[in-house]
Amino acid sequence: MTIQLLVTDRQLAVLGVLDGWTKLGVDLNFNAPASGSVTLPAQPQYMELLQPGHRLMVIRDGAVWCAGPLEQPQDYAWDLDQNAAPGSCTVAFSDDLARVAGYLTYPEPAKAFTAQTTTSNVVRQISSTNAEMIIRQLVNENCGPGALAARRIEQFVLDDVAGVGGIRSISTRFEPLLDACRTVAATDGLGFRTRQVGSQIKFGVYAPADLTATARFSTGLGNLRSVAFTMAAPLATSELVQGGNDPSETATPPNTRVYVEVASGAAADWYRVEKLVDKTGTVDDSKGELTQAGQLALGDDNPQASLSTVTVDTEDLRAGRDFGLGDRVTVVLPTGLEVTDIVQTISLTATPDDGELVTSVIGNSDKTTTSATVRTVRDLARRLGRLEAR
Repeated sequence: MTIQLLVTDRQLAVLGVLDGWTKLGVDLNFNAPASGSVTLPAQPQYMELLQPGHRLMVIRDGAVWCAGPLEQPQDYAWDLDQNAAPGSCTVAFSDDLARVAGYLTYPEPAKAFTAQTTTSNVVRQISSTNAEMIIRQLVNENCGPGALAARRIEQFVLDDVAGVGGIRSISTRFEPLLDACRTVAATDGLGFRTRQVGSQIKFGVYAPADLTATARFSTGLGNLRSVAFTMAAPLATSELVQGGNDPSETATPPNTRVYVEVASGAAADWYRVEKLVDKTGTVDDSKGELTQAGQLALGDDNPQASLSTVTVDTEDLRAGRDFGLGDRVTVVLPTGLEVTDIVQTISLTATPDDGELVTSVIGNSDKTTTSATVRTVRDLARRLGRLEAR
């Protein structure tokens, strides 16, 4: 194991090395910012480096494992009873996707916020375009090289085009930028990420791989640490999408509604369950936006075969080398049942004395990284955001 921690400024210039750390943990997440922390003695040379605006690079075996902003540069503690002079400091950090997560989608990205058109129905609409290109365009015009100077992320560029995704459309207005990206990515199962290459932060879109035949986890292979599996009824089999004009506004034609039903087919095995999806402001389905909203909702509401699994790296199958975030893999339950799901999180924990441990969380259930409560709150936030943006 070789792990090195470097502190950089916003321009990615290295300012110093944190070589006295005692505990490190990093969770890399699929289509979400990473979460990391490191604990070290509160030596003056370290505290001087741990300042607002600085970044942390985690270098593992010569390659960048995670790099991004310090979200909590200093959490200092000292205890007289332990006589642990000069105390300890715990640092919380993320990857550079956290910077992207801090932006909203401007209806008119070429204008400053105070210069936006005051008409409330103005939205940023990208129609009938490849999903990858929509995501790249949203990021580029809101925080990338194509954004207003005040909104650009330092050293941030777009990665090479991967050529993935189908034809999609999106209408967005002051929505969290990553929420808009996830909406576009969901139908094709695309992933997006940032990575530091030299003196640049590259943002790219990719198609996760189907590795169900080669990336397998089981007790017999010695790479399955824990597993829980639940089968439950769907939350909805028919997404009833309501679009059209906002009834609170003057519209032509006045206050028309558009209705689209998107069904999963699961009612044949279970029973019919209906759910209303509000897409007020999308006046028709000519560009497939209402249908896309229904498909996205089905992703959460389909039959709840939830898989909660923690795996461990072995010499034969290692995260980052043999599989990555978003890839679909196979888990063989101790009962013999085989279940496939995607890699949601890859975790690295390390101490100088005990070495490192890499584990992966497979599956998307309320037992792992995405709880039903979190989904409900996130959905509520999106709906409140749409109301506030009108």
